[in-house]
Amino acid sequence: MGQNNYTTEHRKGQHLTSEERHLIEVRYNTDHWTIYRIAKELRRPYNTVKNEINRGTVLLYNGKVKRYKADVGHSVYLEHRQECRRKLRCIEVSMFLQYVVMHFKNDRWSLDACVGKAIADNVFPRNKTVCTKTLYNYVDLGLLPLKNIDLPEKLRRNIKKHKDQENKKKLGKSIEERPESVDLREEFGHWEIDSVLGKNHEGEPVVLSLTERKLRVSIWLKVRNHSAKAVEESLKELFNSFGDKYKEVFKTITADNGSEFANISVLEQSGIGIYFTHPYTSCEKGTVECHNRLLRRFIPKGKSIDDYTADEIMIFADIINGLPRKILGYHTPEELFDAELDRIYAA
Repeated sequence: MGQNNYTTEHRKGQHLTSEERHLIEVRYNTDHWTIYRIAKELRRPYNTVKNEINRGTVLLYNGKVKRYKADVGHSVYLEHRQECRRKLRCIEVSMFLQYVVMHFKNDRWSLDACVGKAIADNVFPRNKTVCTKTLYNYVDLGLLPLKNIDLPEKLRRNIKKHKDQENKKKLGKSIEERPESVDLREEFGHWEIDSVLGKNHEGEPVVLSLTERKLRVSIWLKVRNHSAKAVEESLKELFNSFGDKYKEVFKTITADNGSEFANISVLEQSGIGIYFTHPYTSCEKGTVECHNRLLRRFIPKGKSIDDYTADEIMIFADIINGLPRKILGYHTPEELFDAELDRIYAA
């Protein structure tokens, strides 16, 4: 095969093939070509061919003759490949892994929160930690005392298509009238609201869930039933707990068109903006929907809300608000919320 006719294209970093090794054997042993000439014909780097010949060279006739053997070169190549992989760093980062398991089990932190908080607080040097993706890989490989079923979000991801439907009742101003600044999440005081059911029985208590869009802080209240009157009374009681500054804490509230929110438009008389999403479009208040899933860690679907006291539900909210969040720079919603309240009441 002449050099001018050898047109095989090679990707950068591609390993030598068996055919190329046999060609090297012929050119080097029989034709006595130089390494440089062989490399030019194969369109390979000089060092690639030189190293291959060194790997595959054997001694024949009692060590008197050196010959390159393609099959020997291939065998050495395969042997080297057995060790050519990235090593797991479990032992090297064992202290960090213990830290992750402790906070995951005791404090209900997510794996990403464990990584981010450890780095943000300089608990471990960067070279003594692994990234979030690696932690999930360790769980998959069984290298941590955790299972995928222990990870609340991993097995629940499901993309659903949403379809608007006509002729749905409208309880107040549409979300289209909401100020655009609310979408930017740069100003504190804009909340989303939803109700979380336990058993779907008449008169069954529900949890009223409010989440602030900027800080992702949640307020969970036990409401006596699913009626519009009960929700309205609970909201008024909540506002009163913030004194005369409540309008700075609650600037707007976005709800869906559920019947339990039929009366909350009257709260606009207090100076709070009330807006409603489009029918069957819960994604327009996705922040509170995501935090409802966090509530389900404590109150599974089908479990009666009546089994939990109002204080217990507030404790559940405290736990979730104490979780470091990546989107908040691994601060907790609770500490940022307290800082906002300090600012408001100091004014």
